[in-house]
Amino acid sequence: MSRMRLPKTGLLLALAGMLIASGCSNSSGNSAETSLPPAKTPSVSSPSAEPTGQAASPSGPAETGGGGAASSEPPASQVPATGKMGEVTALRLADDRTGWAGGEGWIARTDDGGATWNQQYSEPYQVVQIFALNDSKVWATLDIGSSKGLRLIHSSNGGKSWSEVGVVPNRGFLHFLNDNDGFVGNARTKDGGATWIQLKTPENTVGDVYFHDLNNGWAVQKGKGKFTFLHSADGGKSWTKILSRETDVDPTGVAIRSTGKDDAWIEVVGDTGMNQTSYSLFHTKDGGMTWTPAIAKDTAGGGPAPGFTGDAKGNSTGTGSKPGQLYAVNPSIAFMGGDCPACDNGTSIMATADGGNSWTASKQEFSGYGEGQIAAVDAKHVWLIATDYTEPSVLYTSDDGGVSWKKIHEFDKPDHK
Repeated sequence: MSRMRLPKTGLLLALAGMLIASGCSNSSGNSAETSLPPAKTPSVSSPSAEPTGQAASPSGPAETGGGGAASSEPPASQVPATGKMGEVTALRLADDRTGWAGGEGWIARTDDGGATWNQQYSEPYQVVQIFALNDSKVWATLDIGSSKGLRLIHSSNGGKSWSEVGVVPNRGFLHFLNDNDGFVGNARTKDGGATWIQLKTPENTVGDVYFHDLNNGWAVQKGKGKFTFLHSADGGKSWTKILSRETDVDPTGVAIRSTGKDDAWIEVVGDTGMNQTSYSLFHTKDGGMTWTPAIAKDTAGGGPAPGFTGDAKGNSTGTGSKPGQLYAVNPSIAFMGGDCPACDNGTSIMATADGGNSWTASKQEFSGYGEGQIAAVDAKHVWLIATDYTEPSVLYTSDDGGVSWKKIHEFDKPDHK
């Protein structure tokens, strides 16, 4: 998803992009496991659950320097561009009318529900993620091809102007609690993204850890024939084992989202084969005391869903042949995408309104073989952008929670070299 492609932006724009310097940061921190006081005992409505009550203690300094000071280079591009808006790689909403999309070299804003888009930013880099606190304060990460991390830019006036803030040290899910405090993977910022502090993580973690805030961190730890969900209530200084699951397949990736201090949606990805990927989704809304086996997706090519053995099943088998994006709105409402490279229409979506106990799949599927972009503001208003490497990305919106969809906007055809 992080292909570097230089769009046709013109000589002046290319020279401007070359002048912008990046900061410096690193992501690290694995640790040995030690025994601490027992954790609260969780339960899950699946026979393969194996609750545990030990704690994992990470090693390494609790906080290390990261990021560096904000760049003294000229601010990021503030000139609204008139170039193409090709393949969409990021989407974020402020409300059901206002949002931002980004792609290969551009960021644009809509204020009319996606019908029209005003291009606000142009640099020759892929937009990886956009996060907005409201319709004025918004951040975006750019893949500039640096091993130090992703460039972070910020706007406090709704995208009318953007400034370079710093360097995000990893590709975790970026989110801010306010103007200053934010998290991405195992890193924390207290100054709006100018500098980053690395938080400690347990050993053998799979994928990125996730901190909703300093008192609520989540991680998945891989073990022999099992994986374990861990929780930190002290900014990563210590980690408590919350739930272990026996598994026939080792997890190869995770995606963790949280909408509150007791809420966690944990997607565990399994094996891949024949363009098919197995995965599972678990959900808690009580801080890990109980877990809902929301999705268990077995595939012929990818094998069994992680964490499900024997006859154990999830509440849904998902859509598509591999997981798409997960978007959690609150402890009850979430949307789960599905991708299918071998299908005529490769993008699908389903929704839950009861915390993952039941799911409703949209009857409509969408053409496009890229990763679908999903954003929502409540149970009813959800947007889906179906993407493709060679065909235009297309925006569809729903006002009834995904039951029906309207085609709202077609972006420009990608211009890949």
